[in-house]
Amino acid sequence: MEKLVRIQKLLSGWGVASRRSIEAMIAKGKISVDGKVITSQGLVVDPDKPPVIMVDGKVVKKPTNQQHQIFVFHKPENVVCTLKDDQGRKSIKHFLPRNKRLYPVGRLDMNSTGLLLITDNGELTNRLLHPSFKVEKEYIVKIQGATLNREEKTRFRQGVELDDGKTAPCKLIQHKDPQIFSVILKEGKKRQIRRMFEKFRRKVVQLHRIRFGPIKLGNIKPGEMRPLTNAEKKALLQAAGLVQS
Repeated sequence: MEKLVRIQKLLSGWGVASRRSIEAMIAKGKISVDGKVITSQGLVVDPDKPPVIMVDGKVVKKPTNQQHQIFVFHKPENVVCTLKDDQGRKSIKHFLPRNKRLYPVGRLDMNSTGLLLITDNGELTNRLLHPSFKVEKEYIVKIQGATLNREEKTRFRQGVELDDGKTAPCKLIQHKDPQIFSVILKEGKKRQIRRMFEKFRRKVVQLHRIRFGPIKLGNIKPGEMRPLTNAEKKALLQAAGLVQS
């Protein structure tokens, strides 16, 4: 028998959602085990003999012969990175196949564009987003107004003090157009790049992600999605510290 595991790890491994999303579902009382709504994030279960688990009133079961799927999606502007939106805004759900249980790895804010990884692999999602694995994410950023001076660039690279803590050191590369930069991060605070530039009184007018770890966006058009190649899958799993089965 395998050792007991937390229910959020079990469900993310089954492809229900990411661990973070499952924790949010537990907090909202949307998950029940053997007929009882759970409220504890620390509930553990036997993965060999799992109980009856219901999410949003529907029974979920361990997939058989599971082959995890990973896609690159080019997120368009004015699209939210959620599967449901209470405000009726267009979400990435409009672009995903209806017969697959898929969700995004992290988010891009509504006005940002570019590479978004889509998968049903909860453990991969958790690792790619965890700061301890330090997976790089690269963005092309255009700001409004004067460019950063030399001192500001140095301070930006060393880390910026935000209201939720100081950012980790990052790479900042200025393009020929002085208002355009490449920014490479190994963390992912909410709206981090926009807030970093705001600390220097600069407004970000365009933010476009072109790379997540070893995976590049390439030339797919906004709204398009493609599966990773076998070589890309292997490289991404290695970046996340996972062994490909």
